[in-house]
Amino acid sequence: MITVKNERYRQKYHIMPPQGWMNDPNGVCFFKGYYHVFFQYHPDSAEWGPMHWGHARSLDLVHWENCPIALTPGDSEDKDGCFSGSAVVKDDKLYLIYTGHNYLAGTKKQEVWENQNIAISEDGLHFQKYEKNPVITSPPSDNSTDFRDPKVWFEDGLWYMVLGSQSKKREGRALLYCSKDLLDWNYLKVLAKADLTANEGYMWECPDYFELNGKKILLLSPQGIAEEKGIFRNLHQTGYFILSDDGNQVIKSDFYELDSGHDFYATQTCLTEDGRRILFAWMDMWKADMQEQTDGWAGTLTVPRELRMQGNRLCTYPVAELKALRSELLFTQDKFIKKTSFSSSSHALEINAVLDWGKADTSIYFELNDEEHSQIFIVEFCPTTQKAVLQRKGADGKRQASFSLKQQLELKIYIDSSSAEIFINGGESSFSERFYAAGKLNLEFSSENLIKQKLDAYCLDS
Repeated sequence: MITVKNERYRQKYHIMPPQGWMNDPNGVCFFKGYYHVFFQYHPDSAEWGPMHWGHARSLDLVHWENCPIALTPGDSEDKDGCFSGSAVVKDDKLYLIYTGHNYLAGTKKQEVWENQNIAISEDGLHFQKYEKNPVITSPPSDNSTDFRDPKVWFEDGLWYMVLGSQSKKREGRALLYCSKDLLDWNYLKVLAKADLTANEGYMWECPDYFELNGKKILLLSPQGIAEEKGIFRNLHQTGYFILSDDGNQVIKSDFYELDSGHDFYATQTCLTEDGRRILFAWMDMWKADMQEQTDGWAGTLTVPRELRMQGNRLCTYPVAELKALRSELLFTQDKFIKKTSFSSSSHALEINAVLDWGKADTSIYFELNDEEHSQIFIVEFCPTTQKAVLQRKGADGKRQASFSLKQQLELKIYIDSSSAEIFINGGESSFSERFYAAGKLNLEFSSENLIKQKLDAYCLDS
């Protein structure tokens, strides 16, 4: 295995690989007292490679321990990779349902075939692949060979699976299967598909289906959505459709981006022990500049986020358990002022800000700078357009998100050694960002006019 040569960008409280490469979160679940998060993992280098399943677990959603690798590729059904999937509990055992990725011989890795497989554990740490894998051998006849990322759930006495795929017409699709026992699966239908006349993507990855406050949500990561009116600017997107049924067919809403930052992809959700739906995402993006790769590792996940519905808007907000990380109050303020600046030698911070708009046409700014006061990024919150615009240094730096105009702008910001997550107005919008800066951080809230700033900043323990 590769080793980590430098700790400078290692996260303090986010899930990251012990070494090597990480991408999609997989198998997020609660089993025998622990929350489990598996992830796509290449332990032998800081580059994408034959995918294993790495594994971390936690008693409290806050403090995570690394566990042994759960799945290793190389069997006949997954000889070139154990790709993404999910986990469920049945008969006091933990079942991992995953995609076997295989290169077609003689094509120089240009053609693939994929299937769906199962591995089983009694203790949540050691897994045995099912002896009759694969449980789904091939996609429907009108599908391409892109056929992966099973998400499984139990409903009304049956197990259901939604799979990401692409039709032979290059439509992104979510395929629906069912089973009585998790082992024998029947193909039901196309749950939803991209409209070829709309901007909805040629391939749908990492689908997740659930109901929240009476809304049927299809959460997924489409590939091939083009930039549109300042949004959808990442290489690939993550967002959701709200589904309804008119009795004859499934009707889907417009596609809504879930997080507007540069670094957010491949979400997966699960229910907590007390019934909240929480989410993790890969906090990176394909083809991004991941400077930690030179140190022997790559990739991190977001903080766990609770999902809530506000009308037809799916909101994400850090789980309440993260308050347990607070070690000391670094900075506090409650007064009318134009500009507030403070610094921290710690890169593990939680910042809570309640900012009055003052004059209705006055923008508010949040800026993160490095030790030399060189700007890492700045966010402008404009009340007239009701848009937040983030500008990060480097090429393709701008991202934007909408928010509702209230009397006050509420922000919750989590900063770690090489990441920042900004939540706006209770999570109705957010930005997830990676950054790379050594030394002290300088933070600033400002406006052109006097506004009331109520700020609390905490240093966090790992």
